[in-house]
Amino acid sequence: MKVVILAGGLGTRISEESHLRPKPMLEIGGKPILWHIMKSYSAHGLTDFVILCGHKGHMIKEYFTNYLLYNADVSVNLGSGEFNILNHSAEPWRITMLSTGELTQTGGRLAYARPYLDETFCLTYGDGVSDVDLTSLLGFHFAEGRQATVTAVQPTGRYGSIEVDGSAATGFVEKPAGDNSWVSGGFFVCEPSVLDQIDGPDTIWEKGPMQNLAQDGQLSVYKHHGFWGAMDTLRDKTYLEGLWNSDQAPWKTWS
Repeated sequence: MKVVILAGGLGTRISEESHLRPKPMLEIGGKPILWHIMKSYSAHGLTDFVILCGHKGHMIKEYFTNYLLYNADVSVNLGSGEFNILNHSAEPWRITMLSTGELTQTGGRLAYARPYLDETFCLTYGDGVSDVDLTSLLGFHFAEGRQATVTAVQPTGRYGSIEVDGSAATGFVEKPAGDNSWVSGGFFVCEPSVLDQIDGPDTIWEKGPMQNLAQDGQLSVYKHHGFWGAMDTLRDKTYLEGLWNSDQAPWKTWS
């Protein structure tokens, strides 16, 4: 089963770093967040990736093209030009990287991958990590039998929630999870038929296609009560980096 990762956005809300490299290549613990996401899927036996590149996508291609070399012992005969990889510690991943356009929208990027998606596939964003049980998510999707499943999460709230009756407060909750609401956390499972919902490169996956699937009763919701974090701002990056450096990263489900 293929894992499709949206990795082409401009990352304007973290432009302090994304002007130098694509947001999925921003690092946590010396590794791109994209690598962390792929490790999470790999822990569940999902190792066939399709990365949808856009903004500075060449940096993603260069990273993974050289990844095996960086994680290997090599032998080079400068006289003959012979080059051999003696052994390596790289993950057994197959990675297809597609140039989907600098300004293409999320739905348009997904449509670009249509030739590679002839069976059920996973889909997620290249800037979000989670400890979601992907094996359980897949089982849920197949049991529900709908065209798509979205993982709903309740990220840590940033503000206290006040319950109000007239001018009197009747309750207060300090930073409730998700500010008391569920949001899309990515980590989708999709059937190829969802691609028919995409009109062209300007289609935004989260608007037309997802809305249509929901209205048609074809979108299942998998509620994840565990950790989820997105690298949307520099504050988010600092938070995730802190968890990793203190050996408290919940998304590290691999050994």
